[in-house]
Amino acid sequence: MELCVALDLPSMDENLALIEKIKAYPIWLKVGLRSYIRDGEPFIHAIKSINPDFKIFLDLKLYDIPNTMADAAESIMGLGVNMFNIHASAGPKAMREVMARIASYKNRPLVLAVTALTSFEENEFTHVYEKGIAAKADQFAQDAHQAGLDGVVCSAYESKSIKSLTAAGFITLTPGIRPFGEDAGDQQRVATIQTAHDEKVDFIVVGRPIYKAQNPAQVVESILREL
Repeated sequence: MELCVALDLPSMDENLALIEKIKAYPIWLKVGLRSYIRDGEPFIHAIKSINPDFKIFLDLKLYDIPNTMADAAESIMGLGVNMFNIHASAGPKAMREVMARIASYKNRPLVLAVTALTSFEENEFTHVYEKGIAAKADQFAQDAHQAGLDGVVCSAYESKSIKSLTAAGFITLTPGIRPFGEDAGDQQRVATIQTAHDEKVDFIVVGRPIYKAQNPAQVVESILREL
């Protein structure tokens, strides 16, 4: 299991200051929608200048018509990131088109499909998707696997089921991890590191418990020990 640190601070300078504090650790860094819209490609380059060995997950959750998603995915190829994601609810055709468009690129990034956002609670999700979270996450994951994606974004509680329906090597990445029982914040389906272990999760994403800590490096070190 690998640790991915979410870079969700209010400015690029604050994110870079955080990275400086944790640059010695073998971790992934997640660049989300807020940071990328604000800071763009220069932020990616700035991360690499601090430590070229950092692996970057570009968390933009692409969702549009198939051709536009494929165009966007192809543009991502030039950024030097190691993983990005798209929405499974865009449909199998869109997922296949994305993978076909980037198939010829050498050392292409991993591509994950978002199943159910961890901010959803059951009733709200069912209202939108007309099916419960677990059942729909399984369906989305099977669609993504058949379309040739590398894995999915899901909560820890769906991971084991998804792997049983797809493949043991099909990646599950889970946000909403609260390593040491921290407050859930705006997340509904949070989990601990132990739960992620038990559910065979491959990547955990941790944000606030690290960047709000007085000593972020110490928290990262504690998490890595748990992993």
